[in-house]
Amino acid sequence: MDARGADVWLVLPTYNEAESLEALVAAVRRALPASHRILVVDDSSPDGTGQVADRLAAASDHVAVLHRPVKQGLGPAYLEGFRRALEAGAGLIVQMDADFSHEPAYLPRLLDAARRADLVLGSRYVPGGGITEWGPVRRFISKAGSVYARLVLGVQIRDLTGGFKCWRREALAAIDLDSVRSRGYAFQVEMTYRTIRAGFHVAEVPITFRERRVGASKMSRDIVAEAVWRVPWLRAAALAGRI
Repeated sequence: MDARGADVWLVLPTYNEAESLEALVAAVRRALPASHRILVVDDSSPDGTGQVADRLAAASDHVAVLHRPVKQGLGPAYLEGFRRALEAGAGLIVQMDADFSHEPAYLPRLLDAARRADLVLGSRYVPGGGITEWGPVRRFISKAGSVYARLVLGVQIRDLTGGFKCWRREALAAIDLDSVRSRGYAFQVEMTYRTIRAGFHVAEVPITFRERRVGASKMSRDIVAEAVWRVPWLRAAALAGRI
């Protein structure tokens, strides 16, 4: 299969991203191949993000919207979007943030790498990757989180907490999505680890991660706490043969 010519679905969870969504969708559409679908998964954003998404969908057959009645976290939003993409026959499924912290211009790089890998990660921590506009404390927390997850899980992936990914259909379909429990950023670790455990090839390509253009970060103490305890839970589940 030629990855660049495959049916590509981009799953885009949103919560209070009304200021950035229209510009992001336009940039993404320029970067994706002609055969693509952008699925906005909105958790009833009070700022009107869902209405912006509906307007974009009305203007283009390449955009669809999945409205969820309440905010349930990043993980559940992605899982619902993944199920929709798989049911529709997507060949490649991409995930990314909706705030321009993941640059749409990197999308062709991920799609190209999917010719040789089952899961491609846009990585901040491989040679050529990086982070701009963050202070030393935030950089340390991010890097330490990836190192912690890598050591506990015993894998070689450098950026386990990143959220810019491209999945081959076969890899995503092999994961029991109903058994995925992570809700916050631990979801990124869990999905990559499950992919490795299932025997698929995971590759990293360098990206530069940027601070969001507008709006507020969704990071919270609860999200950090979940990531801390979920990682050893994943290791224990793997040793017990549950994943």
